[in-house]
Amino acid sequence: MLELREGYAKCAMVVKKSMSNFHGSTHGGAITTLADAAFAAACNSYGQRTVALAVTINFIEAVKPGTRLIATAEEEAASARIGLYHLVVMDEGGKVVASSHATAYRKNEWFHKRSNVETLKRG
Repeated sequence: MLELREGYAKCAMVVKKSMSNFHGSTHGGAITTLADAAFAAACNSYGQRTVALAVTINFIEAVKPGTRLIATAEEEAASARIGLYHLVVMDEGGKVVASSHATAYRKNEWFHKRSNVETLKRG
């Protein structure tokens, strides 16, 4: 976790060789997992339990092991129950690797916001 505020999160990871697909580039599942981690942090940042309804992702560039990836999730629209987020995964040079849209459902359950945000920041 690099950054967290209400409706926004930024996460990073270094791609390991074990995250490779049969072609030797990073498996789409690993890229999606990083994007999903940013999404989960951003949509839960208000202190309300939130779960994913739908996530679509487009892979744009192949990534080799050893690359540091950075994912951001930013809220684009929200209602009492639904949130729409734009997720972007880039390499350290700022080249977009994947772009995604995700829809979140806000449950009628709350947790203590301050402790959750602090826990995510310590990560």
